[in-house]
Amino acid sequence: MDYTYHYDSPLGGITLASDGDAIIGLWFDKQKYFADVLSGEFREKQLPVFEDAVHWLDVYFTGKAPNFTPKLQMRTTEFRKRVWDIMLAIPYGQTMTYGQIADNIAKQKGLEKMSAQAVGAAVAHNSISIIIPCHRVVATNGSLTGYAAGIDKKLKLLTLENADISQFFIPKRDTAL
Repeated sequence: MDYTYHYDSPLGGITLASDGDAIIGLWFDKQKYFADVLSGEFREKQLPVFEDAVHWLDVYFTGKAPNFTPKLQMRTTEFRKRVWDIMLAIPYGQTMTYGQIADNIAKQKGLEKMSAQAVGAAVAHNSISIIIPCHRVVATNGSLTGYAAGIDKKLKLLTLENADISQFFIPKRDTAL
């Protein structure tokens, strides 16, 4: 059985999900791939892990880097988990490109090259947004592309973190995968 909890953020409603022990999902309401990892049976319930996640979000939305991470359980493929682990290591207020993540994974696997497009698909399907900071991943050309909750939220999250966004641009159309 999975559980959900609703959080009202300054950027809109957020739904949290848990397996009862760890956070398995965090989505802006109505974003692309919303609730994609929930089992068929779930219900709303207050849990200690939700209290931890809400505390993390409360700190984050004050414009500060939380000094802890709630317990997470990534329900995904091994490749996506590699990508998400790299995203977890992107420091608050900084960014990384899809290409840099691809190069990192290629190096881990002893490969000469890895597809940045495959990385993009893994980033787009991140089911624990904000805590696993997919909003910190940008295109090599500086495009703020590919955020499932919308480029406007990606820009607001980077601005909240005081990231240097001067070299970035918003693409003519949202390109979330």
